Amino acid sequence: MQQITYRSGITKVQFITELLKDPDRKSMLKIFYEFTYLMIVLKAFPGHYFSRYLFKKGKTNIRNYFPWKFLYGMKSYFNNKEVREVLENKLYFDFFYNQFSLNLPKILMFNHRKVFVIAGRSFEVKNNEDFKVVLKDLFKTNSQSESMIVKKTYWSYGGDKVFKIYEDQLDKNPDLIDQLYSVIIKSGYLFQDVVKQHPEMNKLNSSCLNTIRFDTYTDQTGEVDVISGYLRMSYRNSHVDNISSGGLMVGINIQTGKLKKEGFSNLKDAGVKVFTEHPVTKTVFLDFIIPYFSQAKDLVRRAASLMPDLRLVGWDVAIGESGPVLIEGNSDYENTGNDLAEGGYGSNDIFMNKVLPEYRILKNGKRKQPKKVFIKDV
Repeated sequence: MQQITYRSGITKVQFITELLKDPDRKSMLKIFYEFTYLMIVLKAFPGHYFSRYLFKKGKTNIRNYFPWKFLYGMKSYFNNKEVREVLENKLYFDFFYNQFSLNLPKILMFNHRKVFVIAGRSFEVKNNEDFKVVLKDLFKTNSQSESMIVKKTYWSYGGDKVFKIYEDQLDKNPDLIDQLYSVIIKSGYLFQDVVKQHPEMNKLNSSCLNTIRFDTYTDQTGEVDVISGYLRMSYRNSHVDNISSGGLMVGINIQTGKLKKEGFSNLKDAGVKVFTEHPVTKTVFLDFIIPYFSQAKDLVRRAASLMPDLRLVGWDVAIGESGPVLIEGNSDYENTGNDLAEGGYGSNDIFMNKVLPEYRILKNGKRKQPKKVFIKDV
């Protein structure tokens, strides 16, 4: 098992120092002018000026990007809180979407505190030694698996509480297994079989499951649009791909399935650096073709059409050896990443011509979660 560690990140002073030394930044006068302009126009502190790298040369369309507070607030007008558990509880997610024969990771075991369930049989695991016996039996039963993913069931984000354990660690590193037991008995966790990633995706980074973050919009007639997408991967040798956990994101041309030129990480981790290739594998991003991309879009369209009143959703999709795999959906997803990947949602036709106009209508009418949604082809 690889522990998830969190960097404290660079300090504000370090960031300012990096910014001043950055040869790709705009002039400080230009930065000050644009920052002040956005503050006046938006009537708020424009922190996204830095998180969207608008201080970089070539970023001329600064009004195309939306502040975090604005994007965060939109989702409650499209997603009914009464049905959000279908997405936010990963066990419910599996139960719901499995009935429609969507391609999902296989759940080998799950727990709530000390009660564990395998293949319809529930039992109590009283201590860490019993836990090791259960894991050994689980690996033996699933002999094709040498590792498994352990992830929190309820409301987890950003790679938090995600572990990867290997069969040989049960004997070689029992202290880590003891530590895992002490964590999972405090809540609920899923134990999933590891998705075997497509060889092409391994060229980017084979240490983690690289996932596509799509966001979809379902209009009030039930028509589903894929708004945008970007690829997430670790820029270290880590099993977690999320940006907030030391990951790297690269925008995708939603029509062709090819990666865009630039990759971004968290400012607190990578500072002002922009990537054009993976720092470990050296694979160049520009025009890298994602296999099964069209099928991946079809998969999220299908998933989005199946749950009424969840109309603005972020989906995580892996590319397996034989096709796309739906990892999870999020009703409260971090859509600022899609804003960055798109070069600003202001340049996205679906967002500007469909999502934003309806949001303004719903907001002005002060009515969250529309009452009627017609769902097609269920």
